[in-house]
Parts: sequence; C-alpha cells; structure tokens
Amino acid sequence: MTSAISSSPFAHNNQSVRKVMLQVQVAAFPALMAHIYLFGFGIVIQWFLAVFTLILVEAVMLKLRNRPVMPFLTDMSGLITVTGLVFCIPPESPWWVIVSGCSFALIIGKHLYGGLGYNPFNPAMLGYAFLLISFPVQMTQWTLPVNMLADTPSLLESARYIFSGMPQAAVDAMTGATPLDQIRTGLSQGIAVQDSIADHYTTFFWELNSWNLINLAFLIGGIWMLLSRTISWQLPVGFLASLALISFIFHSIDPNTYPTVGFTLLSGGTMLAAFFIITDPVSASTTPRGKLVYACGIGILVYVIRNWGAFPDGIAFAILLMNIAVPLIDQYTQPRVFGHQR
Repeated sequence: MTSAISSSPFAHNNQSVRKVMLQVQVAAFPALMAHIYLFGFGIVIQWFLAVFTLILVEAVMLKLRNRPVMPFLTDMSGLITVTGLVFCIPPESPWWVIVSGCSFALIIGKHLYGGLGYNPFNPAMLGYAFLLISFPVQMTQWTLPVNMLADTPSLLESARYIFSGMPQAAVDAMTGATPLDQIRTGLSQGIAVQDSIADHYTTFFWELNSWNLINLAFLIGGIWMLLSRTISWQLPVGFLASLALISFIFHSIDPNTYPTVGFTLLSGGTMLAAFFIITDPVSASTTPRGKLVYACGIGILVYVIRNWGAFPDGIAFAILLMNIAVPLIDQYTQPRVFGHQR
C-alpha cells in the first residue's frame, strides 16, 4: 500500500479569502435590515453606489498594475471595505461622498501599497477619516430614525435627495445629531450628561434606542462570526473589555461628565468596529497576545478621542493610530518557538 506524501505548507482548514469575506457580508445582514427599518432605503442606494465605484476603481487600478482583474475583483475583499464605509456615512448624504470615500479607500488605502495583503492601514477607516476631514458638514447631517419622523424616506425620495441634493427645509426636518454629538454639545454648554438626556428626552430617547438596535444587530452578526471562527476572539473581546473598563472607571469618578458603560458600548460605531473593522486580518496584529494589545489600545484611544478629542466617535482615528503600532506589537509578542526553552 502506498501513501500520498506531500510537502509543507499544510492547510488546516478550508477557509479562503472569498469564503471569509462572504461570511462577513452575511454577518452584516442583520445590521443592514435594522438600518433600513430605522433610517430608510438610503443605505441601499449608497451601497450600490459603493459597489459601482468598487468595480470601476478596482478594474482601473488592476489594469494599471498589470494584474488580472477577475481573480482579484471576485475575492470580495474590496466589497468588505466599501460595505464598512457605507455603514459609517449618513444615508442621505450626496452621491459624491460615498464615491470619493470609496475611491480614496481603495486607491490610497489598498492599491498604493501593493494590493490585498500589503496595506498597513485599514482601507475603510482611511476612507472614513478622509470624509470626516474633507466633508464635515455632510458627514454630520444624519437622517433621524423612524421613531422621530412621520415616516422614513421612500426609495425614490432617498434617491432624489442623494443625487440632486436635499432642500434646506428637508435637511432641518429630517436630520439631527447622533447621541454622541448631543452629549458632546451638552457638555460644551456646561450641561451634565444626565441633564442633557433629560432636556432632550423625547428626541434623545428614541435616537438612543435606535443606535442601541443598530449596535445589537452588529453584535448578533459578530457573535455568529465568533462561533463560526471567522474572526479571532481576542480582537472584539480586548476592544470591548478595555472600552467598558475605562468607561466604568471614569463614570464612577464623575457621572455628570462621563456616560455609562452601556451608553459607551451601544452608541456610535462601537460594535461595527469590534466585529467588522478591527478584525481586518491584514492591518491588525497577527499574534495571539498582540491581538489583545492591539484591540485594547484601540478601546482606550476611542474613549480618549470621544471624551477629550475633536471628534465625537473617534473610532477611525483610533484604528489608524494602532495600525501604525502593529509591526512593533507583533515584534514583541511573538509566541515561544516550539522546542525553544527560555
């Protein structure tokens, strides 16, 4: 009897880039449904614009780099980038916001460094940071949730707003600040966190619950990815634990200035970042201990930027700053070599 002999390396599972990316897309589906229910169909139009931009930019850049188009275009890595960016922008923002953001993320964040596997920065967060700095007004005009409107915009209304612009009257009536923005505005006026919530109880209560629902939807998808071993547990656990711990400490010291742990974890893009952004296998740390260090660093930076920085959320900048530290983290957190005794 003869046995088949092959040389290393040996694959220990049947995962591929396309399969992992597809699993991430499926995991984001609950959040997409919650987003449509709360804010209308604007996100659907933005997603199709993002996909169109993805196909065009990827095809052009791959041709310029003398790479085959279809194999790289169908690995779905770019789809994860633009999907993550779509969730970060207001649903009724002008069409050129998502087009410019996706183009910047793909060209500067991915292809400039040599394509998939070579980018040191998370492309989606690079594109989001570019949009925050370049178009601050458009990025803060977030559509109010269904609980605060007579009805969410229809598909045709959203298309008209996105492609032809939203009249000022509609802007004032349909958009408003997010809970993180409202807390920051209240603190700048000397209003305590709890008082800020009480003063805006009717509107703030519903908006806060809406963002809770979005974050819980991302949490459901994230738990599924953990159970299917699509992502490493160290990244979301380290990020959420460090963010919760520092939030608990500061809220215990001064509850009038610093929000509760629940508010911190279920507002902004916390769960999106925990399970869908910082888990990027290319720009994140690769060692087991390094993943915890990397994730904890992001959690601490997010809290610092939210409470003392210039941006109400700060997730994009926290991730990009920790991307810079990844080579150093990996260098000092290498696991012990098998057979080597220290």
